[in-house]
Amino acid sequence: MSANRLKLNTYKTQFIWLGTPHQLHKVVCGDTITIGGTAIQVSTEAVCLGVLLDSALTFALHVRRLTGRSFYYLRQMRIVRKSLTQEAAKTVVNAFVTSRMDYCNSILYGASAIHIRPLQNLFNAAARLILHKGKYDRITAAIRDSLHWLPVQQRIEYKICVLVYKCLHQAAPIYLSEPCIPVATFGGCRSHLRSAVKECLVIGYCKTKNYGQRSFSYSGPTLWNLLPMTVRDPSMSLLQFCARLKTEMFCRAYD
Repeated sequence: MSANRLKLNTYKTQFIWLGTPHQLHKVVCGDTITIGGTAIQVSTEAVCLGVLLDSALTFALHVRRLTGRSFYYLRQMRIVRKSLTQEAAKTVVNAFVTSRMDYCNSILYGASAIHIRPLQNLFNAAARLILHKGKYDRITAAIRDSLHWLPVQQRIEYKICVLVYKCLHQAAPIYLSEPCIPVATFGGCRSHLRSAVKECLVIGYCKTKNYGQRSFSYSGPTLWNLLPMTVRDPSMSLLQFCARLKTEMFCRAYD
């Protein structure tokens, strides 16, 4: 860094060990680590692009912070809800709550259900606010019929499938496009496989279930291959694909 006339900013630099609890238990390290002659405090959590990372990548802290802030906004909105129309309330909720939930939600693919449940509870509370429902009123049917919203789990899968579509149409960065390889491109005997005829993608190899299967190289092709051929039609535009994809996810969620 000094050769490039750069200096490490200790106030903006965070260091965190990532791994399973068993792996982290093997790490022998003090409270600080020295990089380029600068001592950096070792922490158990770090913020990257607005996402709060923990050492085990459970994203429990991120979900807790997200739900806490969003419920605060919902309490503030409840004060002025009587002065808003349903469409205006929906716009405000989208601006302050659902947009935060959808930001980088693809990282929660494969996360434990105990961490997805608080987000679904937040989602239901936002719907109750828009539709003037009570705290203990059933809301699933109203979300389906009135708001046409996907549940949290399907919203995560929707985001990943859209990323795969962009990768296949050269509308995504190279580091995301590289794992999305059609089986038919290998040629030879693979071109006659059923997966090649169905235009499936090669699923990346992973060693661990808790971490490897949550990577984009595995989750992206896996979710893409599960879509029907009518949704994976390469001749569709992005808007057409999103419309068919939402219909497919809607049927999976509520049917």
